[in-house]
Amino acid sequence: QMVRGRALARCGLVLLSLWLCIQSVPISVDKTKDKPEEEELGPPESAETGLHYDRYLREVIEYLEKDPHFKEKLKNANMEDIKQGKLSKELDFVHHNFRTKLDELKREEMNRLRMLIKAKHDIQGGNGRTVDHQALLKQFEHLNHMNPNTFEVEDLNRLIKSATKDLENFDKDRHDEFKRYEMMKEHERRERLKNMNEEDRKKEEQHYEEMKKKHADHPKINHPGSEDQLKEVWQEADGLDPEDFDPKTFFKMHDSNGDGFLDETELEALFTKELEKVYNPENEEDDMVEMEEERLRMREHVMNEVDTNKDRLVSLSEFMAATKKEEFSEKDEWETLDQNPLYTEEELREFEQHLANEENDINKRSLELQKQREELEKKQEELNAQRLGLQQKSTFLLKIQILCLIINIIIYHYQTPLTKTGFLLSRIQELLEYCCLDWFVCLFY
Repeated sequence: QMVRGRALARCGLVLLSLWLCIQSVPISVDKTKDKPEEEELGPPESAETGLHYDRYLREVIEYLEKDPHFKEKLKNANMEDIKQGKLSKELDFVHHNFRTKLDELKREEMNRLRMLIKAKHDIQGGNGRTVDHQALLKQFEHLNHMNPNTFEVEDLNRLIKSATKDLENFDKDRHDEFKRYEMMKEHERRERLKNMNEEDRKKEEQHYEEMKKKHADHPKINHPGSEDQLKEVWQEADGLDPEDFDPKTFFKMHDSNGDGFLDETELEALFTKELEKVYNPENEEDDMVEMEEERLRMREHVMNEVDTNKDRLVSLSEFMAATKKEEFSEKDEWETLDQNPLYTEEELREFEQHLANEENDINKRSLELQKQREELEKKQEELNAQRLGLQQKSTFLLKIQILCLIINIIIYHYQTPLTKTGFLLSRIQELLEYCCLDWFVCLFY
C-alpha cells in the first residue's frame, strides 16, 4: 500500500500541473546533418493520482485539452499562474460543447459524492459512532456544491487548489504511515519477547543485534545527486566510461519519456544502484518497505536541492546548475534510515498506549454486543414459551369446539328433549365457563 501511495504521489503533481500537452525539449543535434522529420508528440496518458476524485480530475483535464483556445493557453502557462487561478479565467472562452460536457461531469461527480456520503453516514450511524459532518463536507472541497448543475470558473479553481494541497500532503502522510509501520514492528517484537522465557529471550535479543549489525555492514552510499553517485549510474547502469561523464548527456539519457524534465519516477530510478548496496530481498535483515522509504528520502533530498521552482520536476537548466555547485563534488556519505531514528521511546509509548486504548474499545464493544446477544436470546426464549402456550391453548379450544359440535349433532339427530339433557348441557356450560369461553354457551341457546 505504501509503495502504491508513493507511485501515486510521484505522478500526481505532474498531472496537476496540467502540462500534459507540452512537447519534449529537443535534444541538440548536429545541424550539418539532415534533420529527420519530427513526429508531433501527443500528450502522455494521465496517471492516477490516488485522490478520491481522481477520475473527475482527469476527465476535466481531458475535455479542457480538447478545446483549442484553452490548450494554447495551457501550453504558455507556468505553474504559478495555474496555482493562482489565472488559467481558470480562460474557462469562459471554452467552446459550448465542451462546457456542456464539463457540466455533465460535475453532475455525475455530485451524484457520486452524495452516494458516498450517504454510505459513510449509514455505516458510522449503524456502528453507533458519532457522524463527523465536517469531515464528510470536506469531500466536496474540490467543487462548488452550492451550484450542482454547471461547471464554472470557481469549480476549476477549487479543483486545482484541492489537488495541489492534497498531493503536497502525500509525502507527509507517507512518512507518518512509515513511522507507524516501524513502531508497530518494534511493538510486536517487544511483545514476543515478553512471552518468552529468559533463555529464549536472550537468544532472540542476540539474533536481533546480529541482524542490525549485518544490515549496517554495507559499502559506502554516495550522496544522492552527487557527482560520484551519477558517475556510478553512468558506469554501471549505462555501461559508459566514467572519465567521459557529461551531465547534459546523462540528463537526456535518463529523461525516459523525452519531455525535457526528470520527474519523480525518473529520479528515483537513479538511486537503484545505491539501494542495492544496502537492501537485498533475499536477506533476513533487509526490509523492502524500508528500502522504498529510503528511495523516497533520496528523491526528496534531490528535489529540495535541485528543483528551484518547486514544481516537482527537474528541468535541464536546473540540473546543469546543480552540477556546478560545490556540493556536487563533495564526497559525503549518505546517512541511511538505521542511522536516523524515526521515533523516540516516548513516541513509542504513546503509540502503544493508543493501541491499548483501541483494543480496550474493541473489547468493550465486543462485551456490549455479547450482552445484547444474550438479551435477545432470552427474549427469544420467552417468545417461544409464549408461542408454545398459545398453541396448547388453541389446541384445547379446538377440542372443546369439536365436542360442542358433536353434542349439538346428537341432540339434533335424536330430538332428545332438553329436559333430559339438561344435566349434560349444564356440565358443558361449566366447562366452557371454566375455560373463559362464555361465547360458546350461545351455541346451546
